[in-house]
Amino acid sequence: MTLKALLLAGVASLAALPALARENHALLVGASTYPALDEKFWLKGPANDIDLVQTFLLSNDTIPFKAEDVIVLADGIEGKQAPTLQAIRDAFKELAEKVQPGDFVYLHFSGHGSQAPAKDPDSELDGLDELFLPVDIGPWNDTVGEVENALVDDEIGELIGMLRAKGVDVWAVFDSCHSGTVTRAAPNGEDDEKMRKLEPGALGVPQTALVDAEGTSRRLEDPRDRADAPVTEPEERAEGEGAFVAFFAAQTNETTPEKLMPRSTKDRLQGVFTYTVFETLAERPGITYRQLGQEVLRKYSVKNLARSTPLFEGDLDGVVFGSGETADVRQWPAEKGETKLRLKAGSLHGLAKGERLAVMASPADSTEDAVGFVTVDTASTFGATAVLEDGKTLEDVPRGAFLRKVDAGVELTLRVALPEGDGAAETKMKMAAQEIVEKQLLGGRFTFVEPGEEADIRLAVIQESPRPDAIWILDGTGEVPVLDTGAGPVLNFDTVPSVSTADKGRDDLADVMAEQFAHIGKALNVLRIGAASSGNGLNVPVELHRARFDLDAGAIVEGSRAPMDSGNVPRMIPGDTVGVRVENTTDQPLDINVLYVGADYSITFMDKGRMQPGGIYNEDLSLISDESFGRDRLVVILSPAGEQSDVEDLSFLEQDPLVRTRAVGGSAEGFRGLLDEAGFGQKTRAALPLGGKKKGPEPMILQFEIDTVPGEG
Repeated sequence: MTLKALLLAGVASLAALPALARENHALLVGASTYPALDEKFWLKGPANDIDLVQTFLLSNDTIPFKAEDVIVLADGIEGKQAPTLQAIRDAFKELAEKVQPGDFVYLHFSGHGSQAPAKDPDSELDGLDELFLPVDIGPWNDTVGEVENALVDDEIGELIGMLRAKGVDVWAVFDSCHSGTVTRAAPNGEDDEKMRKLEPGALGVPQTALVDAEGTSRRLEDPRDRADAPVTEPEERAEGEGAFVAFFAAQTNETTPEKLMPRSTKDRLQGVFTYTVFETLAERPGITYRQLGQEVLRKYSVKNLARSTPLFEGDLDGVVFGSGETADVRQWPAEKGETKLRLKAGSLHGLAKGERLAVMASPADSTEDAVGFVTVDTASTFGATAVLEDGKTLEDVPRGAFLRKVDAGVELTLRVALPEGDGAAETKMKMAAQEIVEKQLLGGRFTFVEPGEEADIRLAVIQESPRPDAIWILDGTGEVPVLDTGAGPVLNFDTVPSVSTADKGRDDLADVMAEQFAHIGKALNVLRIGAASSGNGLNVPVELHRARFDLDAGAIVEGSRAPMDSGNVPRMIPGDTVGVRVENTTDQPLDINVLYVGADYSITFMDKGRMQPGGIYNEDLSLISDESFGRDRLVVILSPAGEQSDVEDLSFLEQDPLVRTRAVGGSAEGFRGLLDEAGFGQKTRAALPLGGKKKGPEPMILQFEIDTVPGEG
């Protein structure tokens, strides 16, 4: 049984049995070094991934895993068995003999992936099997037509099916990739960054075999469709069989990287996907798989982590790990050290040096009743220390105290990396940057840094581009977007802003670039504020739907409206519409604002309104055009409405693809004021309140990723 068959079969929810009747198990596989391959293909991150995941499972308070129930196969971790193919098979067999109906199993695979001609071409859309590479991987064996010791997707499906047949619920995370290309036009400073894929040629797979496999491939029938996890005919779920959820780091035609995570560590390479998944779980325990997937996608876009699009399959509305309480307030027990307070939370939980935490006598108290405050002094991945403020000592901290995060810092400063090289265009841009700084055209919001340093925006001169004399404005990855046209991937320069240099002097270039930066900064900061919001206590269902629009009739085509899977990134084509349905399940009025942030950094104000308790907002809002293709974002902002107040109106955030000038108005307060700062204010950092016990719900900002692609419906 393949992974796709498992996903289609495992439709039931991951319902937890009573705590005493259920045991949690895990198998963690991290393959880093491959003796049969050139050392240039070796990885460093998988061992760190497994170390992080194991520590999380054994130390988190909401979902307990016992050390004896966590099997670790990872080279690079002292005392652990190497993840050979036979060791992986044996571990699955051990699990199958040990687990009982109702148990839960977490599976994690970090390492290289690859592809090889499928043994059963009819089972694969592209004619290729996806492979996970154990450390004892061998070369292609032409006699049997397979890569020696490769773990093929079909076998992974069978091994997982063996567990599910015991009535066990399974969540599997795969931090590897199988194909795809990356075109980096600007250095990103990640000298150790590697992609977790191995070209079939490196395994000795003959090009003739790949060409033959390509001849059996089939195109996707609908341009909106993505290549799935390995495809087979769906099978009915057997009685008593456990459910299955799977997270994949990338689509089958994409790459996924390992790099410094967090970058401030300077020496710890991690799989970007692994770190982001568990960072989100540490910050938001008790969420559903769908919410976890949405937050991972949001972090990818806001932090420029990678251009890959993770894939989430299965029953996404179940709670992660099958059980666990949601933490509306982020707080941790305080432990007294010799001179400082310690807490079992660190950078993975969103804590950083200099952050301020409230000291709470009881975890149920309101933040307003804090008995004092501390400042985070040091923060590692899973731990932190804090020093007391205002002259207080450890004796002033009551027994059983908690340290509570009181706000989410929103960094509004954007770092711009100058172009690499000393050509005419690069030199002119560097002179223009000096002009921007000297004349303070952007205030204190923007900082120019050298090529390769950490940055939100990277500038590049790309000789092979349609405008070789222009300054191209790239995101923090430094990569040129790739568009899958159906006939193969092509570089998508249409969605990358650029500014010509040959026709501009220093002053003119400085003015134009300043406008572009302000325009981009506004769009990015709106997304940053959304990522920092918690929506504390505001649990409101939001759904997206798609339809076709008849331009001649000026109306939605009857019968074309269909729900969209908000747990993944949908693909839309010209003529499609995007709609939003929100039901106010709270006991107070809510205001809704909908923004559409385009791949070209435009911000379109779609609609606003007020929903009374029990009210429903259901509108078709956006028509996809053929003017620009790429990754767009639909942002839904829900905020509690005050009595006899005007409807919250965020239309002032709207901007065209080209920068629109706007005078700075009076400074607003609260949530609106924070959004105002995102576009027009002078603050370089702002605080978004997280709320606390005995306080009303905070605004809720949801972000839905949407890919617009060419095609006909």
